[in-house]
Amino acid sequence: MTGMAVVVGAGVGGLATAIGLRRAGWEVSILERRTELEQYGTAFGIHPTAQAALDRLGVGEAFRGRAVPYRGARIRTPEGKVMASLPLERIERRAGRPELLISRPYLIDALMAELDAFGDVPLKFGENVSEVDALVAGYDLVVGADGIRSAVRAVRFGERSGPRHLGTVAWIGIADFESGVYGETWGKGRFFGMTPVEPGRTNWYATVPEATTAEELRGHFEDWHNPIPRVLAETDPSTWIRYEMRHLFPALPTFVNGGRVALVGDAAHAMTPNLGQGACTAILDAEALTRAVAEHDPVGLPAALRAYDSERRRSAQRVAFGSRNLHRFMTTERTRLRNSLFRMMPS
Repeated sequence: MTGMAVVVGAGVGGLATAIGLRRAGWEVSILERRTELEQYGTAFGIHPTAQAALDRLGVGEAFRGRAVPYRGARIRTPEGKVMASLPLERIERRAGRPELLISRPYLIDALMAELDAFGDVPLKFGENVSEVDALVAGYDLVVGADGIRSAVRAVRFGERSGPRHLGTVAWIGIADFESGVYGETWGKGRFFGMTPVEPGRTNWYATVPEATTAEELRGHFEDWHNPIPRVLAETDPSTWIRYEMRHLFPALPTFVNGGRVALVGDAAHAMTPNLGQGACTAILDAEALTRAVAEHDPVGLPAALRAYDSERRRSAQRVAFGSRNLHRFMTTERTRLRNSLFRMMPS
């Protein structure tokens, strides 16, 4: 073994980081505050760059076995008029492969299968980490992959950067039919999106003012174009997932601390989901960090962490900044100017 590492958090970024470190020959442990893996959620969009990172981590084949391509998505008005196309075709032409969508549980399963194949990466549940400094003293490397409320970030990077609410809430779910209409519909102060997720099902998400309850959600979209009312009518509200729109603010000046601590994923740059890049950036973080670490022995770890920070911080923070600004644009009350701008884009 090259060194000893502990990963705090067993989400996408944490599991991917553990895989990369173990492939590099490190001894790895994972600590998760929940009592079991978080196996709920709907579709993640995985950009070709993140797909390539999964390939380098050895998870690409398993991932693609459950993923579906995302093509032909449009931005519409509530009446159903197309304003613009999402740039999925351009992404596919440039990368030589399409954007792919995968259900969150399937991605977690693929990552766990790769970890289980090693047979020596313990995953401890119910670990509410508070003694971060003790972890730093006991391991060569500590990776904070513990989300927007990261304990590792709070202790080792200070509490100036933290979760900030945006005044909106997202509801997400999966309807048991294929809508055939994909993309997003932008209204006044709210929007609705639909994507494929697997054969015979449609992933949907709706963003509305924060005070909106589940009972009120259908009323916000009852007069919007088909099949939006049907998607909501035919999805059991007990299966809907609610989360408050938040992001990490202000941006961190560094993703690494003290030559032995690094942050990945939401712990480093939690963002709104408007660009669909949250899972992608976590995967890219994990692969870049573990690649840098693989090129250095534990004595050279500070240089490895600096290389990781140099590669990932500005890129991830640009995505987070763009996603936050797009959220404001999408939820504006001043729809006439917004819609006029989008109608000038190719459809």
